Amino acid sequence: MTAPRTVSIFGATGSIGCSTLDLIGRDPDAYEVLALTAGCDVGKLAAAAIAHNARLAVVADERCYGDLKAALAGTGIEAAAGEGALVEAALMGADWTMAAIVGLAGLAPTLAAVKQGKTVALANKEALVAAGDVMMAAVQESGATLLPVDSEHNAIFQCLDGGAIDRVRKITLTASGGPFRTRTLEDMRAVTLDEALKHPNWSMGRKITIDSATMMNKGLEYIEAYHLFPVGLDRLAILVHPQSVIHSMVEFVDCSTLAQLGSPDMRIPIANTLAWPDRMATPCRPLDLAAIGRLDFEAPDEVRFPAIRLAREAIEAGGSAPAILNAANEIAVAAFLDGRIGFLDIAATVETVMDRSNAAPVRSLDDVRAADAAARAQALDIAGRLAEGLTV
Repeated sequence: MTAPRTVSIFGATGSIGCSTLDLIGRDPDAYEVLALTAGCDVGKLAAAAIAHNARLAVVADERCYGDLKAALAGTGIEAAAGEGALVEAALMGADWTMAAIVGLAGLAPTLAAVKQGKTVALANKEALVAAGDVMMAAVQESGATLLPVDSEHNAIFQCLDGGAIDRVRKITLTASGGPFRTRTLEDMRAVTLDEALKHPNWSMGRKITIDSATMMNKGLEYIEAYHLFPVGLDRLAILVHPQSVIHSMVEFVDCSTLAQLGSPDMRIPIANTLAWPDRMATPCRPLDLAAIGRLDFEAPDEVRFPAIRLAREAIEAGGSAPAILNAANEIAVAAFLDGRIGFLDIAATVETVMDRSNAAPVRSLDDVRAADAAARAQALDIAGRLAEGLTV
């Protein structure tokens, strides 16, 4: 009998983490859960740790430690808290780690997991956006296997199927276009938070849903793809595909194009990484092309959605520029979610911060953190001025 595969899930209470636990729970004998982590959702984390017999549960927020310890009393499951505890959990050396902590908080534990030389399923965008050079160098040095979880990057991974990257002519990431794909720029000035949170296809967290509405999510994926699939910026493209059926496409030098299709359910790409190099059954809805009826495509409008242009400029600038873009966007999205700035102010804040910042070389996590902190301070100031109706 094959020994169960050890797994750890960072961000276990978010949408990606919950989907991962759903898949693991369908074949519990195949997996042994080492560690589960969350920000401060003690109830959900403790319930998951108990249900899956985890060895360790970690909350990033140290203020929640007492509640977690109490919730796990008598279970035999160890409780821990803080950034250091997240890194320690990554050092447990799980065979397979899901890196799904949102934001820069996921960077240190993700890098620690990579350095163990095992398999890391990457759903944390910031690991490659803010620290792509550092992360990919660690992958190469440790011999770790990095499997992309984002539906677009996972689709590219499946299309390549281990083939030579130098045989690729073009990689195209698809985008739904979000809820405002057909809105005019003038209409977008008045969109509400509720409207922005109603994604037409995907069920995601609030921050990622807003990123999809501004198309910054696609900009961040553009940067990720640049690191994951080193074909060069000129061979990376984005195509709006409202149905979200084709998740990405790869065109080869013979002009043959392969595409990966599937229902918009994140359990499909998660399952691909969880079972890789094999495949596993999922409860997802099979694709019914006859019922869908049509597949539409259009070029992205970088005037209404400047995030894609900003991401491309960050790639071209290199160094800390992607980290600056990411940090400014996180602050701007938070300000929009709090009702302090308008929808179009998100991209305007990011662009202003980028224009006022100088990209510097990035050789370590400290370099990333320094660039991130400086960009956040600038973005907070700019968002504050916009909230007060002042010029920036």
